[in-house]
Amino acid sequence: MRFKIKRHFFSLTCFFCLLYLHVFAQDQKLADSLAKVYEQGNVPDEDKLELLRNLSFNEMRDLDLGLRYAEELINLSEKLGNDLYLYRGYLQKGNKIRYQGDLDLALDAYFKSAQAAKKAKYKIGEGTTYIAVADVYSFSNNPANAMLYYHKAISTLREADDSVALASAILNAGDEHLNVKNYDSALVYFRESELIFENVDYPTGKAFSLGNLGMVYANFGQSDLAEKNINEAISILEELGNFYPICTYLISMSDIYLEKGDILMAMNCAARSLKLAQVHGLKEQISDANLKLSELYEKEGDLKKSLVYFKDHIAYRDSINNLKSVQNMADLRTDFEVSQKQIEVDHLNKERENQRIILISLVVIMVLGIIILATLFWYYKNIQKEKKRSETLLLNILPLETAKELKLNGKVEAVKAEKVTVLFTDFVEFSTLAEKIEPEKLVQSIDFYFKKFDEIITKYGLEKIKTIGDSYMCAGGIPTPKEGHAFSMVMAAKEMMALVENSKNNNDGLPHFEVRIGIHTGPVVAGIVGIKKWQYDIWGDTVNIASRMESASVPGKINISESTYNEIKNEFKCEYRGEIEVKNRGLLKMYFLT
Repeated sequence: MRFKIKRHFFSLTCFFCLLYLHVFAQDQKLADSLAKVYEQGNVPDEDKLELLRNLSFNEMRDLDLGLRYAEELINLSEKLGNDLYLYRGYLQKGNKIRYQGDLDLALDAYFKSAQAAKKAKYKIGEGTTYIAVADVYSFSNNPANAMLYYHKAISTLREADDSVALASAILNAGDEHLNVKNYDSALVYFRESELIFENVDYPTGKAFSLGNLGMVYANFGQSDLAEKNINEAISILEELGNFYPICTYLISMSDIYLEKGDILMAMNCAARSLKLAQVHGLKEQISDANLKLSELYEKEGDLKKSLVYFKDHIAYRDSINNLKSVQNMADLRTDFEVSQKQIEVDHLNKERENQRIILISLVVIMVLGIIILATLFWYYKNIQKEKKRSETLLLNILPLETAKELKLNGKVEAVKAEKVTVLFTDFVEFSTLAEKIEPEKLVQSIDFYFKKFDEIITKYGLEKIKTIGDSYMCAGGIPTPKEGHAFSMVMAAKEMMALVENSKNNNDGLPHFEVRIGIHTGPVVAGIVGIKKWQYDIWGDTVNIASRMESASVPGKINISESTYNEIKNEFKCEYRGEIEVKNRGLLKMYFLT
């Protein structure tokens, strides 16, 4: 279920990002026309910058040619010292490489683009480049890095005069929260993006925000609100003539209702998607809707109807596949066999004709051999590229040692670490405050705190494990054991607490929270589970006790367990709280850092 939601929502997010980043549609005819001007070679350098930008942007038929235009734009911008066009050159380079599938090189180009935009003091360019970086990480199933750069984009674009760009970043950040099931946070982001899009009268953005809000409400079990928002989104998209995302929303809704056990609503959504796709001739969506209905009727035990829909799914799936290459190979094989047969016949009749046919056959064989070798070489290059891409994505998801073990053995054995320090934080009454505070202010505040927390744990060499709603979890002493991790964790906790306390004095107009922090030291088991969407995680009683330390703490205090106290008592003053009753654990000794 989770995979299907992410698949559908990523397609919508990509569609929307392309809509924003390419406000003016790419025009291959314009590229062909400008290429003639470029070939004349008499354009002054200052005018040539804009010419190259337009050529790279509009050239979509030949991506390698578009990439060469971008490279030339970069070189000319560096020669002239023009940081604005240097940003544009690297942005176009990143886009072309991304279309070619090399995400690692695309990220490198995007980072250079952001650096150039920052040097040029062009906030809009810097912010939109951060969106592109975050989208790559999202596509790579790296939610931590995706959220980091969505937050950078949001912070940067709040200082710029481009509401559509800002709302785009907020929408995509909310979508990332939705993908990892942080529904409270997703709700806040989607509300703000919908408000901004409505204020600037941008109906497409408003439709996506409303549709995503509907998905959140569906996950909350609030069917009426889900239907209201999805239907309003569909109404807007129908007026715009944008039917593809409507079909996608309906299939995703069907998945959600199926997971909640409402098979009738799931069927209704899938049937609506099929009908809409049939009316507008969307073959891919017709295929998807038929497949979904086949699955649903199979679950209901109606195998006859399931088979009918499955046959329709196969028929439309095959209709959108390109079978020309297969047919061409079959034709070549048939021609070859016929020519071989002709050689045998002519050999019996004409000796001289036989020699001519043999020569022709050898030429045919050589041509076929060249085609086969070229095909094999092309496949080899693509396999190598995909291998490099997979390795890069794996290292973005897992620690280096874990990734190496996975590649070597095809699986990862769980590893027990005898002594690890685990920290939990939690904002006090976050869910209650979220209903009362203006969405844009709340997003700014969350963005401020989580960025600072990331910086603090990086400073002390700690490992961020995950965020759960508004809770932040990290650990010290893994994946590589090292001395002093309890000391480093306490130092990080003190800085986190100081940050939260000091922020109350900020006159920035943002809401600020109280925070509880809990720390415990003990053994854990670390590794990854499952076969899809790996995530490095830790398990064991130590994690549970650390969570209990946080929940047993009080606002503005760092609560530590006896084991952590024994590790740091010579460096820090602590106040003994006594033995306190903990759910499912009995009495535990606890200490406050003073």
